Amino acid sequence: MRQNRQSQHHFNRVSVVALMMLFLNSAQSFALESDSKQAIMIDSNGATYDEKSQLSIYTGNVIATQGSIRVNSDKLVVHLKDGAPEKLVFTGKMAKFKQTPSQGSADITGQAETGEFYPKRNLLLLINNATVWQGSGTYSSDFIEYDIKTSLVKAGDRDDDNANNSKQRVHVVIQPKP
Repeated sequence: MRQNRQSQHHFNRVSVVALMMLFLNSAQSFALESDSKQAIMIDSNGATYDEKSQLSIYTGNVIATQGSIRVNSDKLVVHLKDGAPEKLVFTGKMAKFKQTPSQGSADITGQAETGEFYPKRNLLLLINNATVWQGSGTYSSDFIEYDIKTSLVKAGDRDDDNANNSKQRVHVVIQPKP
């Protein structure tokens, strides 16, 4: 039984390393520098803003963009701090995101039931039934962490300290080149 846990832990580590190599295959894989400097634009069917709680809620066919980053969802909740977006939580049947990591490279796309975007940290978390694609590579997990600026991807458990006790599986598909 112990050997099975060790092999599962090893499989998760190998999968994460394979993913990192897939997404960091060249120096050009860094996100467009201008993305984090762009305004966040939001379109939706409805919107509410509560100044006291500093929450802005958008519902119905929500489309949020920041530079080359685009998120489509049913609902978006923006948590503000001193008037600046601190955290954006998007949800829906399958909320989707897309980003162009660099000029001329394949877009990175993904989906999940819930997404959390932290603009100041350039961090996107995809939670529950998460899948990310780029080129011929696909990976799925219940939790995927994606650094927007460096295109660094981590999949599996939220907390690396619990990796030995992990029940989380990461599924990776790398298609052969034609």
